[in-house]
Amino acid sequence: MAKRAREMARQQKREDKQERQESKVDASPKLSDQEETALLEEFARLNADYAAERVSESHFAEEKQRILVALGIEKEDES
Repeated sequence: MAKRAREMARQQKREDKQERQESKVDASPKLSDQEETALLEEFARLNADYAAERVSESHFAEEKQRILVALGIEKEDES
């Protein structure tokens, strides 16, 4: 009996995890190909500017976070 209960708990945990993962995917913003391309190009320019020391580290971090959130890669910081 205990073995069956453990297996049922594992199955429920797997189902819960899958539901959480699916809800994350559903919550991501839907961007057009053009919007996504524009954000990726902006990110590439930001990286180049940072590498060339044309922008500060704090500006780079803020803009990087904004772009990644817009792309749906990261969630907004709740500070």
